[in-house]
Amino acid sequence: MLTIKRIYQTDCTLGILNLGDSFRCHTVELPWLDNQRNISCIPAGTYECEKHFSPSQGLCISVKNVIDRSDILIHVANSVTELLGCIALGDSSRDINADGIPDVTSSSKTLDKLLDLLPDKFQLVIS
Repeated sequence: MLTIKRIYQTDCTLGILNLGDSFRCHTVELPWLDNQRNISCIPAGTYECEKHFSPSQGLCISVKNVIDRSDILIHVANSVTELLGCIALGDSSRDINADGIPDVTSSSKTLDKLLDLLPDKFQLVIS
């Protein structure tokens, strides 16, 4: 099972993603703003997910049945400015663009590693 344990901040939401004991990485999302479209992270909960090919993001992960939201993905991105409610992941967390907000590093390589380990469909638990 895929899990994300979040740390909510005023300017972003950071997290640690785990796939059992076999994989761990960092996540960054928009801050929690009451699940508002395009400006908030999604609510904590359990979601069905599947590998997905997005015309704009390429191979990524689709997060299904998010209440009052659609098109939520886990995709390649390094900073919250590249997100509209989706989740970005990377191998570490630090401010790489000097805007004072934490980012994730090596997003493309990290997502590729995770996709290699995941089945086509699986659950994600966000807490």
